[in-house]
Amino acid sequence: MAERQDLEPQSTSLTDPALLEKFDKLFACNVGDYVSLPQVIAVGDQSSGKSSVLEGLTGLPFPRDSTLCTRFATQIVFRRATGQASRRSRASIKPAPHSTPECVAKLKAWSKSEMITLDPKAFSSMIREVHNVMGVRGLEDQSKPAFSQHVFRLEISGPDEDHLAVVDVPGTFKSVTPGVTTKNDIEMVRTMVQDYMKNPRSIILAVVPANVDAATQEVIERAREVDPEGQRTLGVLTKPDLVDRGAEQQVLDLISGRTMPLRHGWVLVRNLGKSELAIGDKARQEAEEELRTRGGWGAIPRDRYGIQSLRERLQETVTENARREFPMVRLDINKKLREAKAALHALGNERAHRSQQIDFLLDIVSKFQEIMGNALRANYGADGIFDKHKRLRLATIVVDRNEQFKSDMMQLGHVYRFRNEAETTSQPLSTSPNDSRGTEIQATTRKVETRLDVHDNLIESEPLSAPVADDIYKWLETEYRSSRGFEVGTFNTSLLPTVMRRQSKKWKGISLGYISDVIAVVNTFIVSVLTDLCGDPRISRGLLSIMTDGLHRAYSKAVKHTIFLLENERSDNLMSLHQSFTDTLQSRPETKMQKLITDKTFHAGSMGKVAKVDDIKAILPLLSSQEYMVRQVHDILQSYYHVAQSRFIDNVCMQSTNHYLLNGLNSPMKLLSPTFVYRLSDQELEDIAGEDPAIHRQRLRLCKEIEDLETARRILL
Repeated sequence: MAERQDLEPQSTSLTDPALLEKFDKLFACNVGDYVSLPQVIAVGDQSSGKSSVLEGLTGLPFPRDSTLCTRFATQIVFRRATGQASRRSRASIKPAPHSTPECVAKLKAWSKSEMITLDPKAFSSMIREVHNVMGVRGLEDQSKPAFSQHVFRLEISGPDEDHLAVVDVPGTFKSVTPGVTTKNDIEMVRTMVQDYMKNPRSIILAVVPANVDAATQEVIERAREVDPEGQRTLGVLTKPDLVDRGAEQQVLDLISGRTMPLRHGWVLVRNLGKSELAIGDKARQEAEEELRTRGGWGAIPRDRYGIQSLRERLQETVTENARREFPMVRLDINKKLREAKAALHALGNERAHRSQQIDFLLDIVSKFQEIMGNALRANYGADGIFDKHKRLRLATIVVDRNEQFKSDMMQLGHVYRFRNEAETTSQPLSTSPNDSRGTEIQATTRKVETRLDVHDNLIESEPLSAPVADDIYKWLETEYRSSRGFEVGTFNTSLLPTVMRRQSKKWKGISLGYISDVIAVVNTFIVSVLTDLCGDPRISRGLLSIMTDGLHRAYSKAVKHTIFLLENERSDNLMSLHQSFTDTLQSRPETKMQKLITDKTFHAGSMGKVAKVDDIKAILPLLSSQEYMVRQVHDILQSYYHVAQSRFIDNVCMQSTNHYLLNGLNSPMKLLSPTFVYRLSDQELEDIAGEDPAIHRQRLRLCKEIEDLETARRILL
């Protein structure tokens, strides 16, 4: 059983053990999952002798049972551990990308550690166990897949081990074996092998039988695709004992570099066949020496022949490759680390627990309140959001709407045009001289389009007509005659409230249209700011769904207060302590007199303008008692109307808008507050601010990646 003794590890002198140890540590901290690391990829067609070559290189008894041949990638990592007394092994399975969580958990749960020896029987038994865990086809179950994309990882450490990483991938094949492999298996293996070979820092250990034309081997074709100049390919020729006599020269031409030259050259090895292993009376070294005595094999240089020469050349190649790639690996690790940190930062703070979710929402609340304060103060230069979204310039929009509200109230708020207005207006609102009632102008009660779901609190837009151009005296006379009682020298006290209600009939539509517009503006502001701040629509929608009832209550209060002010101004009890009301009433007779006698006045020297008493008597109208009362009612109504109108405009703007919608303690702008956040239940917090499972998994992956890359960066210092 000399072959088995030959399987013991044979140490070679490393030209740069410190550097290779760094790469070994990089593999140990999983940085190879993020950055391409220098490693050896053993590739070859099926039955090329690849497993025997690896057995000679690694000292591992690779199973030769056809049911246990390479069905998945096997990553073998050798690590020098000077503190260990003997060789030890640890086996695990690395799940393939895109594996299900259940599959990942199952594969990661399997491992073998602290294995001191790996004899052929124990190694074969472990491989069968790996087949079963991976779900690869075995003798017991032929229905399972023939190959797996999972990776079997075997870490071997000991005081005499050289730092080396070798990946053994399944052998490529072109023909389907019924009941064993399929066309999909062929493509799967080719893709797997190609992905490993594409690593620009890998050394391709291309194993080819010497008794076939190397140029026709698929593994060589694949190697040329990824390494067309042969800079990182090391060729291995096997089975020289099967080369026909006289055909040795073709093999010698390859080894000498006359055909298919490779930078790292070709090495010829003599593996033991099945019959030789079965007899067990010959060692690999003995078989290699025996071959050199036959035919022309003796002409092969010593450094190009035998497993020991291959091991030394491979070690030199690995060291050279490691030195060349070390600076780029360090750059890649730093770049990947920056990218991972940026990706993690983009996810925001973790929100797995209640306290984290509260902190997350409080940050949004703080930013919202800051933007709200700037919007109400018209401090638009404090935040770029006001340039990004002009609709968030809240103070400006509300002020503009206030002015529109005032204009509508002043120009269109009364049903009948007052007499002095009709006399002094140069361009009557009525566009048709034959239409005594005038025509509707292009005005409506609503000025802001409502796109949000707040319709329950808003009124529909209504057209606004111009004040009626009919003689207001006729209307007032009708009202006076229908309300007369037994008054002497005066009129019924109910007359003024009655005509005031009639004259201010359009106040309701104008004021409710105005407050509906302000509600729409405020709601648009709240929704837009939250959408911008939250980023994730799920968070903004979650907040708004819980805020909806509170917002609607606040909007409803503003509408109800507007109705209260409206009803108060149009009630049966008219009241004003404003001095302008008294001043206007007192000055109106004098103003009328001045207007009547203007044409009769003349200059009387130092006396100024004067008029004759007879002229004054002649132009004074002779009014009946009824006409006099109607004009008195008109003057009082007009004076009171303008006072009440100004008061109503101010009250609606100050109270309904400013207090109930903007700056009041219970306004909708103040609803989103720290108190609001702290009152949320655990379930509400989870629904609003809890991380999506996909984001949580991404965060865990990025944290793991950053941890591994940070470890890698420290290794390379």
